[in-house]
Amino acid sequence: MSKEEKYQLLVRQIKALVEGEEDEIAKMANIAAMVHSEMGFWWTGFYRVQGDELVLGPFQGPVACSHIGFGRGVCGTAWKEGKTIIVPDVDQFPGHIACSSESRSEIVVPVRCPSACESASGSSEPIVAVLDIDSRSLATFDETDRVYLEQIVSLLF
Repeated sequence: MSKEEKYQLLVRQIKALVEGEEDEIAKMANIAAMVHSEMGFWWTGFYRVQGDELVLGPFQGPVACSHIGFGRGVCGTAWKEGKTIIVPDVDQFPGHIACSSESRSEIVVPVRCPSACESASGSSEPIVAVLDIDSRSLATFDETDRVYLEQIVSLLF
């Protein structure tokens, strides 16, 4: 099965899994678990916007950084710039926060709250979280990952 076919199936499965679920954290937990297990990534999880920092949310994988400042590292930069960031080699990303030396490449996808929603944190900011995925291999992520992961995070609201 190609990467695209795996993602197409994953999108359908996640849609069915989160349908009718109102709790944002429960949805994040199940999305992280499904993406992690189905795609075989090394670390998959959410950081939620809490004031002026990202705070670790539901994830799968080894222990992670608990707090990331606005504009810091790949996660904070994706939040600040409001766009998905693909990093083929984290050692080449200025200001990369090394929560683990095993992380080699990364993709971070902002989670946007539709204009009428309010996140569990009470925030009405357009970006309420980021989905962070790390790989132990260089250049794991590409446009296919970006397209489908953006679809997946849109299922949160």
